[in-house]
Amino acid sequence: MISVLVVDDSVVVRRLIVDALGEAPGIQVVGTAANGLLAQTKIDQLKPDVVTMDIEMPEMDGIAAVRELRKRHAALPVIMFSTLSAAGASATLEALSAGATDYVTKPSNVGSVQESIAAVREQLVPKIQALGGRRRPPAGPPPRPVPAAGARPGTAPLRPGLPPTTPGRAGPAPAGPAPSAGTGPARPTTTAPRRAPGGRVDILAIGSSTGGPDALTKVLLGLPADLPVPIVITQHMPPVFTKMFAERLDRATPLRVLEAGEGMELTPGTAYIAPGDRHLVFQRKGTATLTQLTSAPPENSCRPAVDVMFRSVAALYGASAFAAVLTGMGQDGRGGAKVLRDSGAEVLAQDEASSVVWGMPGAVVGAGLADEVLPLDRIAGALLNRVRVGRSPAVAR
Repeated sequence: MISVLVVDDSVVVRRLIVDALGEAPGIQVVGTAANGLLAQTKIDQLKPDVVTMDIEMPEMDGIAAVRELRKRHAALPVIMFSTLSAAGASATLEALSAGATDYVTKPSNVGSVQESIAAVREQLVPKIQALGGRRRPPAGPPPRPVPAAGARPGTAPLRPGLPPTTPGRAGPAPAGPAPSAGTGPARPTTTAPRRAPGGRVDILAIGSSTGGPDALTKVLLGLPADLPVPIVITQHMPPVFTKMFAERLDRATPLRVLEAGEGMELTPGTAYIAPGDRHLVFQRKGTATLTQLTSAPPENSCRPAVDVMFRSVAALYGASAFAAVLTGMGQDGRGGAKVLRDSGAEVLAQDEASSVVWGMPGAVVGAGLADEVLPLDRIAGALLNRVRVGRSPAVAR
């Protein structure tokens, strides 16, 4: 049974969340608190597995509460409740930077209390199940890359014949207990047929979800402004949030980071983030690659979807693409990784221990589609090393 503490200054919202979780199997609300200050005491008393936290509250708001909470409970999952607005997006991203684990948006434009309860249940229950479950002891050790003969300790080649990866400049992965076996497959099973390794990479494609904002920040911090290839990113986020997130990354990292718009030309040293509620795909116009946004149906219950973007990258770039699947719930990215692998591209997955939820990368690893499995703090170095192959050091410093 996953125990939950609900923190919100609104009696109505607290009741709504409690009712939404009341019929969810395996979840029990063990208490409520009206602000972040009271929540600190309740957490120490009740020791919940997961906390839901409002952002705007009296005495101690949600952001301050998360910062205080992280001093004593580094690994306790905290899910923020946010409004679907520019102010709500900005505050939510600030809360994630402060140490919140994930977020859900408050229901809007719904016709009844029952519809609000259903909307909250649909968003919140899967996140609680994934994040609460990861606090249990894992069934076995996560898969580790095996160094090639002669490799230095602590390094692992992407594949035989490629240079060993080295740690990037990104900070260490967040501390925390390993996820449960239920958050993703434990071990690779099959390996897709591959083309000869070692070709030049012309694009990096990254997919992520739960825990992705922090993971993407760490990865992009480890890449230089003069990166000789573009980066395309699908992070599961709603509209408004993706624009705010791109702006934060643009300020915080060496790269230029944009929310992708229609008809943008992909240029080196720039990262393009799929906008909320639109799939990101690509088309060729002469020698240029342009972005396209589509409102095609969601895939894996997601729009934008990683699978959609990966398939489009595979169609245009084939073996000259390199993809990474970072922390996230569900299996989005697994189908696209298969298409990339079949086209000769390489795929890297974040390891279980450093993932907030090992759903997406675990699905890729479990299907035998990952060329390498690495902790978060080594992924930037792996991407940069792979981009250097086929380029002189003067071009990719």
